[in-house]
Amino acid sequence: MKKILIVEDEIAISDLLKIQLQARGYKCEVASDGEIASNYIENNQYDLILLDIMLPKIDGYELINYIKQIEGTPTIFLTAKSQVKDKVVGLNEGADDYITKPFEIDELVARIEAVLRRYNKGSDIQVIDDVSINFVARTVKKGDKYISLTPKEFDLLILLVQNKNFALYRETIFEKVWGEDLEFETRTLDLHIQRLRKKLDWKDKIKTVYRIGYMLEIDG
Repeated sequence: MKKILIVEDEIAISDLLKIQLQARGYKCEVASDGEIASNYIENNQYDLILLDIMLPKIDGYELINYIKQIEGTPTIFLTAKSQVKDKVVGLNEGADDYITKPFEIDELVARIEAVLRRYNKGSDIQVIDDVSINFVARTVKKGDKYISLTPKEFDLLILLVQNKNFALYRETIFEKVWGEDLEFETRTLDLHIQRLRKKLDWKDKIKTVYRIGYMLEIDG
């Protein structure tokens, strides 16, 4: 399980980030100012740090200079400072990415995963009960048996896994998997969901969410 330090002084934002990221399989700790964060960083190892710039006691720019001394710890600035010059400064200071508030949680997760992959910290294999999914090889095994999925079935599975325990709108699923509008293809998604349920024996895991779409519901 990847460990993320959230350095954010706005409690509502840090709580939201912790809940959302933990639901997606990350372990999270929160520091409400730069001094607390520096102590955490000194005494713990993190796979990634989400760092606000405008922090009490020690600001994000000062803190990232300390973080850079720790080899292999990527940092993403997550801040309200949205001007281009702020982004340039942030990236020049050594941040691996720069995201401005307000942000969409799906985009943030995608950015986190991209940074982790660059540092070879991303997980290539996801295991859910007796199903093993290899993201790189694009293979799926149930027990000792390989399951044959079409490219779109695999893309759909990955989307559900990456957003486990969160309801996805039908329109969002169709756009991300097929890259098209759902208006004229309402049955396409339903058929792919039915096939995934059958092939993986996930009839109880892939839930239909009334008036929204679908959700992969799993424990842990």
